[in-house]
Formats: sequence, structure tokens, C-alpha cells
Amino acid sequence: MQEQEYDTVRTEVADRILTVTLDRPEKLNAFNPQMMADVLDVLDAADADDEIRVIVVTGAGRGFCAGADVSSGGSSFDHRTAGAWHRDTGGRVALRIFSSTKPVIAAINGPAAGVGASMTLPMDIRLASTSAKFGFVFARRGIVPESAASWFLPRAVGMQRAMEWVATGRVFGPDEALAAGLVRSVHPPEELLPAAYALAREIADNTSAISVALSRQMMWRMLGEPHPMAAHRLDSRIMSQIGGGPDPVEGVQSFLAKRPPAFPGRVSKDMPPLYPWWREEEFRPLEERAPASEGEG
Repeated sequence: MQEQEYDTVRTEVADRILTVTLDRPEKLNAFNPQMMADVLDVLDAADADDEIRVIVVTGAGRGFCAGADVSSGGSSFDHRTAGAWHRDTGGRVALRIFSSTKPVIAAINGPAAGVGASMTLPMDIRLASTSAKFGFVFARRGIVPESAASWFLPRAVGMQRAMEWVATGRVFGPDEALAAGLVRSVHPPEELLPAAYALAREIADNTSAISVALSRQMMWRMLGEPHPMAAHRLDSRIMSQIGGGPDPVEGVQSFLAKRPPAFPGRVSKDMPPLYPWWREEEFRPLEERAPASEGEG
């Protein structure tokens, strides 16, 4: 991934891990349209770079993201001129994270409110600092949950807890987030990023990039399926495509030889050709993408 300067984020690549730091510390990294554009560009570049295996997202300074930048006052959420063509900026980021081929780890170092909280929901694993605070504060601003939070949040913590947080709009701490399953673990501030990097390195050092990319999309998409037969059809079809390929061969050989694996597969060129469905414009039902083979499920 080529080095590039952004207005609202900083990027750094080390050990095949891309760190994306939301970088408006003077405003607690408040989210604005430029941040949306910068994050979308970073995610596109990361997906195109096979050397990047994991993405870690954190915030500069004492905040993760304090929510939308409302410095324009009462008109901050007025999108009436766009009418039916309006697309929520936080939602565009959430959907792009959802469609990533790389696993995304949130290292939530401080306050995360509104879009700052909801943008973490499509991230795969969330770690929090003891300094973190969370708030799905939309009802206290007279708006509704965005960033597709009405889809992601109940799936993360259940309807009862999700509705409580959204209906009250109250701010809560990391212990409550941990108890509800919103975050995986809570760490002292100085241990947060090391814990995130240790998890990222475990993925990068031991797994097939293609396996992780496919598994990530399979599990996210199965959340919306009503019957396990959909998963059976999908994993059967994918296994028939990749099972005899070089990554499974290397996985077995390295296991038998008791050595670290060196998977040769590259997401950019070796993903099964029938499954380009991590791209937003290709979000179609399974049956529209490829016919089931004869005798299948």
C-alpha cells in the first residue's frame, strides 16, 4: 500500500498490519464527509494490497470518535435537499467495512458516540480501553440510528440491550460494553494497541488470506439467512472450488511437518471467480449469482 497523506486519518503498515488512526484529535476525531472519503479510500487501497492481512482502527489523542461533527449547528443533519438520493455517510463507511476482504479490529481508545460507536459494529473484533465510553445517542439528537446500526447492533448484543441503549441514548462504560458482548476485552490504555496487534499478528502469521476473506464474508452474510441450508450450499460450493488448491495443500503439509505455514494464495487474484460478492454493487441473493450444481442441497 503506497504512502499517502490524508486530511482526517493517518495510516501505517508494519508486520502486514495496517493501522488506521482517525486523526482530528482537536475535535475528538469527530466524523465529517472528508473522513468518510478518506476511510473509503484507505479501505479500497487495503483490499488491493495482498501484503496487508489485518486492519486495526483506532483514534488519535484521547478519543476514538465523538460522533458526527455538528459544528454547523442545528442544520448538521439536514439532508432534505438530497431527498431520496441521500445516502448516510456513516452507512457508506459501515457497508464498506462490511465488504472488506481483510479482517478489521477496532482498538477503541476513548469516547465513541453516535457514528463513532456505530462505525465499529461491522468491524470483526472490538477491543476497548478502560478510558473508552460508548453512546448510541441518536434519539438525544432527534435522529435515528445510522451506519446501518439497526441491522448490526441487535445482532451484536441482542434486541433488548440494543433497544435500551438506543431508546435511552445514554453513555456507558467499557465494563457494560464487555458484559453485553459489544467488545471482546478491556485493557489499560497503554496495553490496548499491543493487545490488538498481538491478535492481528496471530491472524497474519498463521492463516490463509483467502480462507479468512471468504470465512469473514460467509459468517457476516449468514446472519441474514433463515435456514442453515443456505450455509451448507455456500460452504459446499466454495469448498469444491478451493479444496484442491495450493493453500489447503500448504495447510496440511505445514501441519504434518510441524512448521509455520507459508500460504501462497493471494486474495487479489486467487479468490474463487464465482464469488466477487464482497463488492457493494454485487450484493445480490445467492441464487442470482450462480446456479446450484445438479444434486446439490
